[in-house]
Amino acid sequence: MWNDVVDLRDFYRSALGQVARLMIRRRIQAFWPDTRGLRVLGLGFATPYLLPLVEVCASRQTSPETVQRAAAIYRALGMRPLVVRHEIDGFIADRLLEALWREALWLVADDVATVDEVDDAIRYGAGLRWSAMGTFLTYRLAGGQAGMRHFMAQFGPTLELPWTRLTDVPVLDEELIDKVVAQSDAQAQGHSVEELVRIRDDCLVSVLLGLKGEGFGAGAVIARSEQRLLDRAARRSADPESSDGWLALHETVVVPEWIDYNGHMTEFRYLQALADGTDAILRHVGIDAAYLAAGHSYYTVETHIRHLAEAHAGDRVYVATQLLGHDEKRLHLFHELRRSDDETVIASGEHMLMHVDTAAGRVAPAAPDVLEALARIAARQRDLDWPAAAGGRIDGQRLGAA
Repeated sequence: MWNDVVDLRDFYRSALGQVARLMIRRRIQAFWPDTRGLRVLGLGFATPYLLPLVEVCASRQTSPETVQRAAAIYRALGMRPLVVRHEIDGFIADRLLEALWREALWLVADDVATVDEVDDAIRYGAGLRWSAMGTFLTYRLAGGQAGMRHFMAQFGPTLELPWTRLTDVPVLDEELIDKVVAQSDAQAQGHSVEELVRIRDDCLVSVLLGLKGEGFGAGAVIARSEQRLLDRAARRSADPESSDGWLALHETVVVPEWIDYNGHMTEFRYLQALADGTDAILRHVGIDAAYLAAGHSYYTVETHIRHLAEAHAGDRVYVATQLLGHDEKRLHLFHELRRSDDETVIASGEHMLMHVDTAAGRVAPAAPDVLEALARIAARQRDLDWPAAAGGRIDGQRLGAA
């Protein structure tokens, strides 16, 4: 398979690789004899660890089955393969970027805008919409209820107006280069390349997480990939336990966006970490995507959290879980959020869940194999001490007493 499908990372870093995105596959083969056997070429953007798009280009001799196998490999890696239907210079994404780049250079060359103002026009405007809907779906909305046909009828004639300069190429003389460089230096405001990379990556993560929450665009790709990884981990796990016999199924790192104005992890992130621990044990006992699709799930009906210590950015933490009890409809869990390096308990969470028939919207018995998995956990944890904080409550009756 890997003789048929090649992701040329070393090639992409080479001098030829820097212009590979602008060349069709057969020209690459003509200039670089080592690639003459290449049947499928996959090219992604810089920062492929965050941007899921990869354009897959094949030759006329490549079978559709090989192309689909290549696409399947990229999907398994959490990417969004886009099969280029015909070989074309620049592929798809870079042709669009090239058009925008030409117009942007003309705006700067003609002193219509600075490089900072051109970027502002994108990042404060259309760029925000593009991350979710791209161009055509956005313009479909502009057509209102009548859709794209109305939009094309209303705005199509403007394509014939002579205001764009896409067909012209600005002369990159020293004057224009000096202007762009000087304005770009001012725009960077003294930030190093490393600092700008961090800012870019942090912003991309925030955008992706927002899209993931909506299940749309690149966020849907991330969500599907994460679900596949979680399901695979659940199938392979064999009841990992901490040193004291509690289940240890979920570990994570406190990321900078979890930190609040007090300089430590904000309160709702404690709930998120504990809830992720609940999801981990549910996957472990068989509540996977297929189970959910069949109309069954557990709903949390009550939660009690204690915040016991601070967590800071970069801290590695894990959720330790004790199964306090269960029957065919109820599940009683107690979590401790522990710091991985010293076992400090930074939070605890007690949770009561009910098994539901999601289609009927009412409580229903869990599947027999789920109950059997829970019974096995309960048997292993039979001799654990009952947590001192279990069953606790906030006693506010004496507040304000004389």
